[in-house]
Amino acid sequence: MENPVDIGLAEKLSLGNTVNLTDGGQAPEIVRQARTLGYQSIWAGDHIAAHVPINDPLIQLAYLAALAPELRYGTSVYLLPLRPAAVVAKLVATIDRLLGAGRFIFGVGVGGEFVAEYKACGVDVHERGGRMDEALAVLRRLWNESPVEHHGKYFDFPALDLKPKPLSPGGPPIWFGGRAQAALVRAARLGQGWIPYVITPQRYTQGLERIAQLAADAGRRLEHFGTGLFVFFNVGQSFEQSLEVAAGMIGGYYAMDFRAAARRYCALGRPSDVAATIAEFKAAGVREFVLAATAPAQDHAQQLERFAREVIPLVKAG
Repeated sequence: MENPVDIGLAEKLSLGNTVNLTDGGQAPEIVRQARTLGYQSIWAGDHIAAHVPINDPLIQLAYLAALAPELRYGTSVYLLPLRPAAVVAKLVATIDRLLGAGRFIFGVGVGGEFVAEYKACGVDVHERGGRMDEALAVLRRLWNESPVEHHGKYFDFPALDLKPKPLSPGGPPIWFGGRAQAALVRAARLGQGWIPYVITPQRYTQGLERIAQLAADAGRRLEHFGTGLFVFFNVGQSFEQSLEVAAGMIGGYYAMDFRAAARRYCALGRPSDVAATIAEFKAAGVREFVLAATAPAQDHAQQLERFAREVIPLVKAG
């Protein structure tokens, strides 16, 4: 498989799907479908409050992992600046131990599109970048050192010993969301992966090239680096039909007109159309696809089945 950038890309593609449980009764069917259709991972997004109902990602993933411990799980993405760093360190160490080493990916981002949730958490939305950077340092120290004393701008605590430590050596891999320069810098210097969304294949490759260069400048070799993509998709009878569904669904989520963005960034249309978009991202360097079925809730299972049975064979044949 051709490598478009100077980064150690995974040899095989991995497919995962996003979840937002309505209730616990959905969980057995979700993991059954993932197993049956060959999905390797399950992911959950994060908001304290948004325009649509959304559950806590870590609780959802722990619940699902108890039913299917052989799958991998990840956050896409967890809004780290919203929470006290020590609390997050404890939560993530716990889920990493429960799932087992190598089964959990901690995808993080700064968010900011819903200012009200920052206010509700007592956090200045303009400080989210600084809080992210300091929180990352706190997490890694608490996961690897004993005891840890920290006196920073946003977090301040005396010597304490977080136990038990994560099962994954050094803590679970941290993948960074976002397309801005700050996100690329964090991924290059601190991350084990990158998982943006609403991005074109061309910009994705450019982002990976920038990450590789920033890592080299920092004296870091990215021999094993996760290259993910959160992608909205809809398999339909035509591109325009899928666009109509996707624009309405995503527009409702963000309370904005998303039609132009859906046309540009989503994987839409007939199976061959969707496969062509996925193949472009594969050529751009994506190896971990986090699929968000963009359709009414009652159609999610059908969308995931169509993607697995009608789209993936075309990508592999290409």
